[in-house]
Amino acid sequence: MPRSQQRLKRIHRALEAWFRTYGRDLPWRRTRDPYHILVSEVMLQQTQVDRVLPKYHAFLERFPAPRDLASAPSGDVIRAWAGLGYNRRALNLQRTVRTVIEQHDGRFPETPEELRHLPGVGPYTAGAIACFAFERDVAFMDTNIRRVIGRVFIGPDDGPAWSERDLLKLAEVAVPPGQGYLWNQAVMELGALICTAARPRCTICPLRSECKAYAAWRKADETIFEAPASTPPKARAIAERQAPFSTTNRFFRGRLVALLRDLPPGVAARLRELGPRVKENWTDDEMPWLENLARTLAAEGLLVLDDSAGGSVLVRLP
Repeated sequence: MPRSQQRLKRIHRALEAWFRTYGRDLPWRRTRDPYHILVSEVMLQQTQVDRVLPKYHAFLERFPAPRDLASAPSGDVIRAWAGLGYNRRALNLQRTVRTVIEQHDGRFPETPEELRHLPGVGPYTAGAIACFAFERDVAFMDTNIRRVIGRVFIGPDDGPAWSERDLLKLAEVAVPPGQGYLWNQAVMELGALICTAARPRCTICPLRSECKAYAAWRKADETIFEAPASTPPKARAIAERQAPFSTTNRFFRGRLVALLRDLPPGVAARLRELGPRVKENWTDDEMPWLENLARTLAAEGLLVLDDSAGGSVLVRLP
């Protein structure tokens, strides 16, 4: 057996054993329902598991089946999404389900290629549904998978850039036949709990002895300790300065939608009266900015805007 295949078998055995012992008991891991898997995957995009858990249960209680979500007013879907951010995801989820109802008689396609034709479903989500709902042996990339595959098979993050194509090829080769579900869940879990972005916990990683990044980091540490005392240590930036989130348009978009959620269904509010509640230290000079913000949200289907009400701009959820 080639050495590369022997190494892969060692990686498979070590990661499977670790996941069976330490993998979290998450509700979407107890189902193969493609609708439930879709809801969980959309919610987990850029959102921590702890925040998703209560919303996942509440959302499925409110919309227990695809037809319930497809037939619901969009405003109700946005209200049910409160607390998760990125409200467009809620509407994209509803569009996806409506297409499944209208074009596939309520049955989800089972292959990544077919799933990619659904609106709002990209390569990752298509692969995740095919794997986690239908147990297809497929490779796909999210942030955690990308990081683990890159570090284990290529090397440290700050080395040569990892091309998406090369990573996907490596991920495809790494999937053990007949074990795609377990493998992909385990890789994602390792990236979430151990092989994290900022502070990987290499000392307790089950793949430490097979990881190219760990080998390079260990060699670098040895070089530092062996160098003369006069040699200055290398400095590396570990964080980037960013503008506070509370000053971004995404923050204000979320604030405006959140205020409209508090209104009864079908009830509109004057946009000018919402200004001081959307933005601290509000002035009337900022009204054109707020109107532009509202028009963008309206174009995305996240609110309904009516500027024909006697000079007042009225806004409500759809």
